[in-house]
Amino acid sequence: MFRARASLAIQQGENEEANRLYQLSLAIARQFGQGWDESVALMNMGGNRLQQERFDEALDHLRDAEKIASDLNASDILVNINGNLGWAYYKLGDSEKALGLFADAEERAVSLGDIDGAITWLSTAGFVYQDSHDFEQAAGSYEKALELSRQINSKEGIVSTLEDLAHVSIQAGNLKEAEGYLVQVEPLIAANGNRLDALDVMLARGKIAAARTEVGRAEGLFREVENDPASQTSMKLGAEHELARLYESVGHAGEAEKMYRAALGTFEGAREQLKEEDSKLPFLANAAGIYDDYVDFLIGKGRVGEALLVADGSRARTLAGASGGGGKPNFRGKSIVNPQAVAHKAEATLLFYWMGKRRSYLWAVTGEKTKLFELPALNEVAPLVERYRKALLREDVDPIEAVGSAGNVAGHELYAKLVAPAARLIQPGRPVMILADGELSQLNFETLLVSGPGLTTHYWIEDVALMAAPSVAMLAAARPEVGRTQARGLVGGKLLLMGDAVSAGPEYPQLEQAATEMSLVQKHFGTSAIAFRGEQATPAAYLKSEPGRFAYIHFVTHGVASRREPLESAIVLSRTGATGEDGFKLYAKDIMLHRLDAQLVTISACNGSGTVAYRGEGLVGLSWAFLRAGAHNAIGALWEVSDESTPRLMDTLYAGIETGLGPAKALRQAKLELLRSRGKFKRAYYWAPFQIYTRL
Repeated sequence: MFRARASLAIQQGENEEANRLYQLSLAIARQFGQGWDESVALMNMGGNRLQQERFDEALDHLRDAEKIASDLNASDILVNINGNLGWAYYKLGDSEKALGLFADAEERAVSLGDIDGAITWLSTAGFVYQDSHDFEQAAGSYEKALELSRQINSKEGIVSTLEDLAHVSIQAGNLKEAEGYLVQVEPLIAANGNRLDALDVMLARGKIAAARTEVGRAEGLFREVENDPASQTSMKLGAEHELARLYESVGHAGEAEKMYRAALGTFEGAREQLKEEDSKLPFLANAAGIYDDYVDFLIGKGRVGEALLVADGSRARTLAGASGGGGKPNFRGKSIVNPQAVAHKAEATLLFYWMGKRRSYLWAVTGEKTKLFELPALNEVAPLVERYRKALLREDVDPIEAVGSAGNVAGHELYAKLVAPAARLIQPGRPVMILADGELSQLNFETLLVSGPGLTTHYWIEDVALMAAPSVAMLAAARPEVGRTQARGLVGGKLLLMGDAVSAGPEYPQLEQAATEMSLVQKHFGTSAIAFRGEQATPAAYLKSEPGRFAYIHFVTHGVASRREPLESAIVLSRTGATGEDGFKLYAKDIMLHRLDAQLVTISACNGSGTVAYRGEGLVGLSWAFLRAGAHNAIGALWEVSDESTPRLMDTLYAGIETGLGPAKALRQAKLELLRSRGKFKRAYYWAPFQIYTRL
C-alpha cells in the first residue's frame, strides 16, 4: 500500500512525500522480518534520491538494499539495485565502477528474461563508453538497446535510445546521422509530453546548430535548457558548458568566460550538496571537461597565472577540509593564493601538471618566476606511465640496466616529456614538489631516467629530493612554522609504533622481518615510543591511543588497497575476539575521522599510497587519509614492498631525521643508500615504492 502511494507521489513530483512513504514501508518490513520487502523499500528510496540527484544518499540506501538482496539471492531485485548503484556511481564520476555494475545488471536481466531491464542497462553502459570517448562501443550498446526496444514495442526505450544515439553521433562528428535520429524521436516526444525528453533533444539540437555556426539558434536553445525549471543539474551544466564553448568559438571572450565561471559555479553548488567524502572524491569527473576547456581558454588569452589558479582550484577539495583553508575555488572572485610565495616559503620548485585530453600543461614555479610548458596529451603519456610501472614492478630486472627495453625507453621518454622542459628552473640543492594529475599520481618521478651529453644514465632521485603535494592552495594554508624543508630532528617527538600483527588469515602471512623493523625504528625514540605489537596491535588500540598527540606514527604490517572503494583501503592489524569479520582492519575512512598533527606518518605496507587517481584529488588511499586527518607528511607505498629491504630503509630514514634532516631528505638519503649498495637492493623495485606526500 505504501509503495503504491509513494509511486503516485513521485508521478506528482512529491519526492519527499514519496520518501516518507517508503520509510514507513521499510519500518513495517523490518518489524515483521520481511527481508525481501526491506530490500525493495531501500531500493525505492535509493531510486527516489537518484531522481532528486542526491547521489550519495542514494548510494547509502542502495548498498543496504544490495546486501540484503544478495543474502536472499534475490536476482529479480538485484537487477535494479545494481543498475541503480551503477547510475549513482556514474553520476558521481566513477565510470569504472559503474560499468561493472551495469554489466552485472544486464546479465541478470537477460538470465531472467527481463528485456526491459536489459535495455535499461545496455543504454546506461553506453553512457560510460561515451564518457570515455569510445563512441563506436557506445553506439553499439545503444543500437542493441534500440533493437530490443523495438522488439517489445517499448516506446520509452525507443525514445531514450534514439536520444542517446543522437548525442553520441554529434560527439563523433556525424551531424547528418544525428539529425536522422532526432527526426525519428521528436514525434514520439510530442506524443508523450515528457519535458525532460524535450529538453534533451533541445540540447542536442543546440549542439548541432553550434557545430554549424548557427550562433543565434544555438544560443537560444542552450539558454532555454539552462533556464528551464525542469532541467536537471547535469542538463544545466551541459548547456552552460556548451554556451561557453559557443561564445569562445565566435570570439566573444567576455561572454565565454562568464559562462565558464557560471558552469563551474553550478558544479560547485551541486558538489556542496554531497555529504559523504567517498561521494565527493569521484564527483569532480563531471566537471573535468569544463575545467579542461576553461584552462585552455585562459592560456589561449595569455593568462597563464590565472589558468594555474583555476587548475589548482580543482584540486584537493575534500583534503582541504582537514586544514580549514585552501582547495575550495571561488568563481565570483579572484584567488589570493600566490604560487611563487608558496614556492618561496617551501624553499622548493613546484612542478604543477595538468593532463588534458587535447593538450597538457606544466607550470614550473620558483620563488622568482612562473613558466608554462605545453606537454603531450594524456593519451600519449598514460601508456608510457603504465609501461614504466610494469618495468619497475619486476624484481629481477632493473629498468636502468635493461638498456633498450620497453621499460628503459619509457623511463627516458617520461623524463624528456614531463621534466626536461623545466629542468633549467630546478635549483640545485632545493627540493622539487610534484603536483601530479590523473595517471601521473601513480608514477614515482624519482625513478625517471636522466641521460644526456656528458651524463651517465641515472635515476632522477640522484639529482633532487622530491615530494608529492595535493595543491598549491593546500601548501599556502600550511602554518609558517612547519613550512620549511628542514626538520627539527626527533627531540621531544613521541612515536606511536604498531605492527608485527598476528596473521588474520592465509592472505596476510606473518611478516618475517616485522619485529626487526619495529626494533630498528623504536631505538631512535627510546622511552618516547609507545609500541603496540603482536596481538596488541589492533585497530581499537590505534583509535584509543589518542593518535593526535604523537609527532611520528609508524605501521609495520600488511596493507590492502581497494580500487573500487578507495576509502575502504585498510591497514591490516591483529584481530580481537570482540570484533567482527573485518575487525582487524584499520580503514582509511576511520583514519580520516581522528585528528592528527603528526610531522610524519609512515605506512610500511604495500599500496599504502592507494590505487585510484581521482581527477583533482590525486592518488587516494591510506596516505591520503592520514593527510586528510591532519598529518603534515605521509610515506606510503605505490606497490608491494619488500620485507627484506624495508627494515634497512626505515632505519636509515629515522637516523637521517635524528640528525636534523626533514622527512623528504631523510627518505631520499635512505633510498640512495640502497640504490648505491651492492646486490639486489639497488634495484628500483626495492627502494622506489615508497613516496612521501606533504601538506607542509
